[in-house]
Amino acid sequence: MKNSMRMIGALAFLGASGAQAFDLEAHRGGRALWPENTLPAFANALSLGVDTLELDLAVTKDGAIVVSHDSRLNPDIARDSNGAYVVPPGLPFVQLTLDDVKRYDVGQIRPGSKYATTFSDQRAIPGARIPTLAEVFALVRKSGNTSVRLNIETKINPNAPADTVSPEVFVARLLTLLREEAFVDRVVVQSFDWRTLQLVQKQAPQIPTVYLTQQQGADPNVRVDGATPWTAGFNPADHGGSVPRTIKAAGGQIWSPLFYDVTAVAVAEAHGLALTVVPWTVNTEEDMGRLIDMGVDGLISDRPDLLRKVAQAKGKTLPAPAAVTP
Repeated sequence: MKNSMRMIGALAFLGASGAQAFDLEAHRGGRALWPENTLPAFANALSLGVDTLELDLAVTKDGAIVVSHDSRLNPDIARDSNGAYVVPPGLPFVQLTLDDVKRYDVGQIRPGSKYATTFSDQRAIPGARIPTLAEVFALVRKSGNTSVRLNIETKINPNAPADTVSPEVFVARLLTLLREEAFVDRVVVQSFDWRTLQLVQKQAPQIPTVYLTQQQGADPNVRVDGATPWTAGFNPADHGGSVPRTIKAAGGQIWSPLFYDVTAVAVAEAHGLALTVVPWTVNTEEDMGRLIDMGVDGLISDRPDLLRKVAQAKGKTLPAPAAVTP
C-alpha cells in the first residue's frame, strides 16, 4: 500500500502522462538570472513559466525552516547590517534564530568571487532576504498558479552533524509545516543524504522522494563499489554496481543524478525500474538538448529561460507563465 501511494504521488508530480511528461525546474529559482533562493528569484521563475521551483532548506536555532542552499550563511552572498560580507565559513543556521537570519542581505554576489564570475549576468536585488519556506508557499498562492510544484532539498551532511539538526528533527519539522500549509501534495523531497528520504517514505508515503547522486568529484555521495555515509546503508555493490537499482531498493521514485554522470544506458535502466530521471544542474543549450534526446523526464537548470527555449524546440509542452511580484 505504501509503495502504491508513493507511485501515485510521483505520477501526480510529473503529470497525468507520467514518464511522458517533462519537468522544467528552476534551480534555486533560476540563480543565473536572479539572486538564488530568494522571493524575487522564485517570482521571476513563476513569471517565466516553470513546472517546478527547486530550492533548499535549513533549520534555524528556533526551529524555523528557511530557504538556503547551504547549511551556513554563504560568504559569497550574505551581508550583515553594515553591508559587510560574512567571514568564511559563515555561521550555521542551527546557531541562528529566524530574527538573526532575516538581518542578512543576500541580494548581491560578492564582487570578485568565483560565483560572481560564473553568474556575471545575475541581476542584483539589494535588500533581498533569506525567505522561510512558508513565505515561498505564500508567493505561490499569490501567483494563482495551482499546478506549479516545489522540489525541496533537505540540506544535511552526515559528515558534519553539528552544522544541522538531526535527520529526525529536520523531517519532523518539515512534515509538520507541509501539513499545516496544505502543501503535502505539491512537493517532492530530495536529498544527497538518503537518511532524510527514508524517514519521509516512512512518515509521509504520499510524498515522492528524489535520490540525488554525484559519482564524480573529490567527495561523491555515491560509489558503485561500496556504501558511503550518504546512502543510509544502501550499497550499490549489493545491486550489481547499479545506482538506479540501489535507489529502487531504497524505495525511491525519482533519480536526480549529476548530469555529467548520465548515459542513455542508465536512463533506460532507470525507466525499466519505473524510476523518473531528472538530472541536475544543466545550463547549456547543447547539454539540455543532448539529455532530452536521451529521454530524461525533466531537467534542473539555473537558466529556466534557456531551458524553455530548448524544451519547446524538442516538442515539449511548456508550462504557462504566472506573473507575480514578491
